[in-house]
Amino acid sequence: MSDVYTLIKGSVPLLISMPHNGQLIPDDIAKSMTDKAKKVPDTDWYKDKLYDFAKALGAYILIPNYSRYVIDLNRDPEGVDLYPGANSTELCPTTAFDLSPLYLKGKLPDQHEIERRIEKYWQPYHQAIAVTLADIKQQHPCVVLLEAHSILSTVPRFFEGKLPDFNFGTASGKSCSAQLLAQITQLDFSPYTMVTNGRFKGGYITRAYGDPENNIHAVQLELSQSTYLDESNFEYLAPIADQVKLKLKDLVQVLIAFTQTEDK
Repeated sequence: MSDVYTLIKGSVPLLISMPHNGQLIPDDIAKSMTDKAKKVPDTDWYKDKLYDFAKALGAYILIPNYSRYVIDLNRDPEGVDLYPGANSTELCPTTAFDLSPLYLKGKLPDQHEIERRIEKYWQPYHQAIAVTLADIKQQHPCVVLLEAHSILSTVPRFFEGKLPDFNFGTASGKSCSAQLLAQITQLDFSPYTMVTNGRFKGGYITRAYGDPENNIHAVQLELSQSTYLDESNFEYLAPIADQVKLKLKDLVQVLIAFTQTEDK
């Protein structure tokens, strides 16, 4: 048990990580933040709800309790920029996706505070990833890590125009085998649009833990939020969400089947 994350243990060699699903902000941090920041608008909303079917399929599921505004679990702790040249958010973000400030004037986290958050929030989540993958690997020759993300379909800070619906990232082919990516792309995603290694190539977690040579395959899916919610108010829209969940279930089943094929 941990107050930083929730880990649901499974029975098949698939770990689904949702590093931006958390919404909590501790009081000691919230008091330095703007009212808008406390509403955590850049959350990967409802990922746990969208993948609620995965537990019955036997997947391991890892969900943080705290918001990405506290610390971004999908960033390099050394502050290395994953997308050089892009207007990215930091390890401890200081602005929202719309460039509005997250902190009150003079209240930005200093280096000591950033290091405190790394120790208290970042490290436990990553230890959970590493330990869970190692435990699964002891039982199975092959394991897949699915990084489950979502984002507004239009965010000018990060990309021009409207984002495709399904955005898969494999660190440009380095974080999983070509065979697995081929099986993913052969799925029927219609009527949704799909792209691989486009604007989103996979964040720190995908790049750090994907090790296909040792049969640890990591794939990130950045799902457009227009496929399951009202983007104006973040309301979950069950009728359309139920449709995209069918595609997500197809994806998860392919990932599980891949591990079983590799086991043989």
